[in-house]
Amino acid sequence: MKGLTGRHALVTGGGRGIGAAIASALTAAGARVTVTGRKDAPLKELVEAGGAAGYAIADVTDPLALGEAVKEAVAERGPVEVLVANAGAAETALFSRADPAVFQRMFDVNAMGVVHSVQSVLGPMTEAGFGRIVAVASTAGLKGYRYTSAYCAAKHAVIGLVRSLALETARSGITVNAVCPGFTDTDMVAESVSRIVAKTGMTAEQAEAELVRDNPQGRLVTPEEVADAVLWLCGADAASITGQAIAVAGGEVM
Repeated sequence: MKGLTGRHALVTGGGRGIGAAIASALTAAGARVTVTGRKDAPLKELVEAGGAAGYAIADVTDPLALGEAVKEAVAERGPVEVLVANAGAAETALFSRADPAVFQRMFDVNAMGVVHSVQSVLGPMTEAGFGRIVAVASTAGLKGYRYTSAYCAAKHAVIGLVRSLALETARSGITVNAVCPGFTDTDMVAESVSRIVAKTGMTAEQAEAELVRDNPQGRLVTPEEVADAVLWLCGADAASITGQAIAVAGGEVM
């Protein structure tokens, strides 16, 4: 990918699923990738497999810990020039049963996690006159889903942040975008399938079909497909693309 060779890219939540696929794609394109996450083992495994150059333990809900992780990464691989704010989590609950703590947890990781990640790298990017920032949001940032009001609210907040920040940075050499995957073949979705099976008695196949019924292609998105969209947004050819929320969802959102 043109424009990524030698660039230092930071991927939060990079130990598995979409984050690991993004890290591997950036590495293959010539970037020097640092992945962060809360658990050592998957991050270490990704690095040992060649999917990233290094890793640091950090929870994106803790700005001080994340700041220290970024400092460590910068000391080893230079200023962060590409940020992929991927870390996230989902909880399901009927709105009438979703207490304020559910909303707080969803905003802390999905929205404030992006805020903390961007704030940890934006200053040096601005000084350098170059940066690529991509938030991994969700189709839940573009539409509503039943039983996920807190998650949808947080992901909608991410889209608003991206659009506002893109305007603030438009003349700085920095682009800010979001990718919005539909249901993707990850551990998170597998856990959702398991919950549906446990609650309804459906088979796993029936539960998965229920999740993808709004996808015109009738299938789960792959992490690699999301990674390809991120890769393009981070490359030189996407220099005029900013403030966008690109759905990777088989036509579910248009």
